[in-house]
Amino acid sequence: MTQEVFVMETIVGCDIQMEFREIGPLTEAVVRLRMHDGTEMLAQGRANRNPDDPAQPRVGEEIAAARALTNLAHRLIGKAGGDIEEVTHSKAHLVI
Repeated sequence: MTQEVFVMETIVGCDIQMEFREIGPLTEAVVRLRMHDGTEMLAQGRANRNPDDPAQPRVGEEIAAARALTNLAHRLIGKAGGDIEEVTHSKAHLVI
């Protein structure tokens, strides 16, 4: 006799917003993550164009966005590690 196993699937979402600000050769990106439980996290990234390079705003935005998202990833890993440690009372070792 075989036993059927039913797996429940839960799908949740989150919202991510990113804004850019350009001031001369500096491009700043701010990313805001809003989790389904209401938790919010904010991270920033910057790109600084060499004055000798031609202005390419999209490239500055891509670099600043990548740095902001990397910052956010590190914050999320840190938060997850803290959440694990609260339950297990042991040091969590999470890597990206």
